[in-house]
Amino acid sequence: MLPSHKGSIRLFRFQGIDVWLHWSWFLVAVIQIQFRARLYSSYIWCVFEYLALFVIVLLHEFGHSLACRSVGGRADQIVLWPLGGVAFVDPPPRPGATLWSLAAGPLVNVLLFPIFSVGWALALHANLQLTMPNFYQFVKDLWMINLVLVCFHLLPIYPLDGGQILRSLLWYAFGRARSLMIASTIGMIAVALLLLFAIRTPWLGVMAAFALIQCWSGLQQARQLARIEAAPRHAGLACPTCHRAPPVGDFWLCGRCRRPFDMFATNGICPHCGVSFNGVRCMECGQGHPLHAFIQP
Repeated sequence: MLPSHKGSIRLFRFQGIDVWLHWSWFLVAVIQIQFRARLYSSYIWCVFEYLALFVIVLLHEFGHSLACRSVGGRADQIVLWPLGGVAFVDPPPRPGATLWSLAAGPLVNVLLFPIFSVGWALALHANLQLTMPNFYQFVKDLWMINLVLVCFHLLPIYPLDGGQILRSLLWYAFGRARSLMIASTIGMIAVALLLLFAIRTPWLGVMAAFALIQCWSGLQQARQLARIEAAPRHAGLACPTCHRAPPVGDFWLCGRCRRPFDMFATNGICPHCGVSFNGVRCMECGQGHPLHAFIQP
């Protein structure tokens, strides 16, 4: 289950994107600052280090959001929480658009890598490890933090960036449903390997448990996509955006009773609770339109 802005503090809004900070971030910050205190002569440097991590993660998530918008997708929320950050992006359901939206986050860290490398090299050249040891440690740790983030995010574990990038690449050859099923399966195998290291590092255990839940969710989603792809289609109807006919079956979820039904078979009326819907989201491209817009002339 991905984090939402419930229990979070709204920090600011930039380019139409709301940034939220979960309350547990402060708890983990205290623990992390205490743990890192042995590296510095003052707690203030630990605070600077954690704030720098906050900025790096935020830049990473904005990379996802702005890239998604550049291909016509929706991205209006970022939530920062103890396990990192989550940019809620909804790119167009095309492999290229999805790949760019996902790869842009790690690309930000790749672009930061030479900047931090030059900073560390200059600190070494100036012998700051002797004259300003706290500042030197801070610069070195920023380099290491960014490197760890790059490596971590590129792990082939769904829904980490690496797992989703892998899924996007597989999409070209295997289609939307099978690519997600393959990426989720690979992710579960990678999680099992990650659990071997979690014995000595409990924090990895938390990450592995979260990834395992998401991989299982990805498998369920892949099965649903496979059902949609194999379903017959409503004759005489087509999405005005992607021009695909909607599938026949209970694929739409009622917003009131949360039960599935066929939006087009019932003319937008939930057969379970009687709620009427004027608009519908296309199962192929994700765009919403009025029901009558799907009727072909």
